[in-house]
Amino acid sequence: MKTALTIAGSDSGGGAGIQADIKTMMANGVYAMSAITALTAQNTTKVADIMEVTPQFLAEQLDCIFTDIRPDAVKTGMVASAALIRTIAGKLTEYQAENIVVDPVMVSTSRARLISEEAIETLKEKLFPLATVITPNIPEAEVLADMEIETVQDMEKAAEVIGTRYGCSVLLKGGHQKNDASDLLWQKDKKPVWFHGVRIDNPNTHGTGCTLSSAIASNLAKGRDLETSVEAAKRYISGALAAMLDLGAGSGPMNHGFAIKEEW
Repeated sequence: MKTALTIAGSDSGGGAGIQADIKTMMANGVYAMSAITALTAQNTTKVADIMEVTPQFLAEQLDCIFTDIRPDAVKTGMVASAALIRTIAGKLTEYQAENIVVDPVMVSTSRARLISEEAIETLKEKLFPLATVITPNIPEAEVLADMEIETVQDMEKAAEVIGTRYGCSVLLKGGHQKNDASDLLWQKDKKPVWFHGVRIDNPNTHGTGCTLSSAIASNLAKGRDLETSVEAAKRYISGALAAMLDLGAGSGPMNHGFAIKEEW
């Protein structure tokens, strides 16, 4: 069985973070492992508290994972401090990890900064160059490319700037555009590839970014190329949204197990 590792925070509400990642990896047919960067007290309406792990404890988790069940792919999610990002980059380099998907959780849909400037700079310097692909949303891409993104042409230019600057492939997520759910994959020395999706009218979208990056990592772990992995991940997330799960009083989770038979 192929294996995948998520390095991210825990979501007590179960819709995002490592909980979403593990559900996604299982649904996509790979064995999931996790290294937790922070505990959160949250539900569909709020994040009440966050408790980060120490860099030393994160390093211990990563050592234990890589020296026993080596992951075929790695996904990183929200990591709030520069010290933790440096720890992750150091261990991924030490163990020569492959198929690294970095979800650069930096800026919310309302364009609020979610992590410090120091952490953003450390992501750029230490983690992005190790990535197979990074998956910024449009507000994040605007920060990384130092430009405003309003049009399809802007998306293509920004993806090229980011990929060239940091030496990795870029999946620029268009979900923050008003009219469509189209994403753009930029790879060096290849034509940009557009993935056109139909926007699903489901207000319960908590954890979509975590889920997409974990599905991509799962498919990379199975030996698929990046373009095929993105295509499969997009189909999976569309199915999870279309299942129209409705839990909680706020922006609720998706049904990660929509395709699992209810035999058990």
